[in-house]
Amino acid sequence: MHLIADHISHRFGALEVLDDVSFTVRSGEVVAIVGPSGCGKSTLLSILGGLLQPSAGAAEWRGAPPADSRNPLTFVFQDFALLPWCTVEENVEFPLLHTALTQSDRRAVVDDALRRTSLSDFRGTYPKQLSGGMRQRVGIARALAVKPAILLMDEPLSALDSQTRELLMEDFVRLLADGAMGAVYVTHNLEEAVRIADRIVVLSRRPGRIREVVSIPMTRSERGEIHARERLLALQSELWSKIREQAIDAEREVQHA
Repeated sequence: MHLIADHISHRFGALEVLDDVSFTVRSGEVVAIVGPSGCGKSTLLSILGGLLQPSAGAAEWRGAPPADSRNPLTFVFQDFALLPWCTVEENVEFPLLHTALTQSDRRAVVDDALRRTSLSDFRGTYPKQLSGGMRQRVGIARALAVKPAILLMDEPLSALDSQTRELLMEDFVRLLADGAMGAVYVTHNLEEAVRIADRIVVLSRRPGRIREVVSIPMTRSERGEIHARERLLALQSELWSKIREQAIDAEREVQHA
């Protein structure tokens, strides 16, 4: 299944946020979206996921999602969006409650999602008892339970400390390794973008337009090796050079708003 942004533009009243954005996320591909603050990254993700209707253009998918997919496009949010009165297991099971799955089938799906996110030993724990990284793992497990074709991730690691972020980046790489699931990954963090994505869409300052699409010339497994760090840093520097001046202008605009 391919996800297509087809000449998407959007405005909130008189404020033009996105202008003529087009790109395709191919089956199994990870595409990161980066750009200055306020350039419309999260707005674009909401449009791609059907939460927001664009002012012009369209978001659509072509081709069939996997036969066992219960929700082809599934979000992972920055703030975890967990139900505090539910245990880890209940949070992961929640999107399955209104499907045709039997209780035993739901249990098998939940068990698999918990295993894949290293949460099996925490199934009876409540969100308030977990660290931020563990809460985000629950959000990821819940997304995996519906077997999406494409994950839509909005700054999923930004609320976490650097050590936890590094561990979860490794988790993302592992979960996406087999190509069964693609992703659109919105982030301010260029290190995350070059570590996780196959291609990076660089947006201009508001209104967000595509300045460039950068392909990463390394597999994700190669990027985890120690000798790859120098190349990754060079890619980060290249990306920063593309957005630095506009990021400074965007920051000044916020400060003087």
